Amino acid sequence: MSGEKDLEQLKKEAAEKAKAAALAKKKAREQQETEVSEAVAPAEDEDLAKKKAAAAAKAKAAALAKKKAEEQQAGSESEDREDEDLAKKKAAAAAKAKAAALAKKKAEEQQAGSESEDREDEDLAKKKAAAAAKAKAAAAAKAKAARAKQESPEAVGDDAKAKAIAAAKAKAAAAAKAKAAAKAKQEGGEASDDAKAKAIAAAKAKAGSKGAEAPVAEVKPSVNQPYLDKYVKVIEEHLGNDVLEDSYINRLSKDVPTLVAKRETYYKVVQFLKYNEQLGFDYLSELHGVDYETHMEVYVHLYSYKNSQSVAVKVKLDRDEPTIESLCPLWAGANWPECEAYDLLGIKFLNHPNLHRIMLGEDWVGHPLRKDYEPYDVEV
Repeated sequence: MSGEKDLEQLKKEAAEKAKAAALAKKKAREQQETEVSEAVAPAEDEDLAKKKAAAAAKAKAAALAKKKAEEQQAGSESEDREDEDLAKKKAAAAAKAKAAALAKKKAEEQQAGSESEDREDEDLAKKKAAAAAKAKAAAAAKAKAARAKQESPEAVGDDAKAKAIAAAKAKAAAAAKAKAAAKAKQEGGEASDDAKAKAIAAAKAKAGSKGAEAPVAEVKPSVNQPYLDKYVKVIEEHLGNDVLEDSYINRLSKDVPTLVAKRETYYKVVQFLKYNEQLGFDYLSELHGVDYETHMEVYVHLYSYKNSQSVAVKVKLDRDEPTIESLCPLWAGANWPECEAYDLLGIKFLNHPNLHRIMLGEDWVGHPLRKDYEPYDVEV
């Protein structure tokens, strides 16, 4: 009996010991886990702190960016409003200036109309006075002629005879002029004697029409006439007789020999003038356009350094559609003056490398050197 108690006592003690050992083991394991957790926690806290700091910085940057965008948008809207206000002010100022200009123009037109009426009245009075004086003079002349006829009938007969002689001379001079012109046309205008004959015939006709025997002033042929004859001859020998409309000595421009080319042969003629060995016009010194109201012209002045000679070439263009080939492929110096002629006259040069306005701007309306040009803006 006591043996069984001892055994139970031992079992009980063993169980308590095992329980105590298990508790101690559990406590040790919990303590170990605590220590490990405490060792890992600082690292996790540090990462969490970094993430929080990064998130805070990112949020701050986003807030700043948003604020800056809002400020820029507000500034842009403010600038747009300012631009809109400025545009409105400019438009109002322009409208005001235009209205003032129109009012001024109307006032000037009214004043001009009043002055014109005054001038018309004055002119009418002058015309009436002149007509009265003329009528008075005619009556006096008629009375004088009647008295002269009564006094000397022979003198009147001599006057009629003189008038008849003067008329006959004028008719003969006109016939000589027509004959000389026909001869010059038939021979192609080569001889300078024809020019001399024309001048003499014209002078005779003028003197005959006046019924006077005044001496005829002889017109000397130009010293450049042989050069013109040479140019025409060489051109007709190589290009034919139908490439030129006319040729003459320009007395108003230092007697320069002048060739008038046809529209369809213009480029061929100037190209020939440059590359032909006898001519060799290697320098373009001038190019411009002219509006003659019925048509337009392009004038080109060329010079040959080899021969020390000059020639001018003209071509007539349709005023409604003035187009002509560009000379830039032949002479680079044609670039700028062709742009000028396009800008001021509206002449278009085909195959030009960069045809554009050089003074007035691409948005300018019209071409100021045209005879029918009217400003688009009355304030200009």
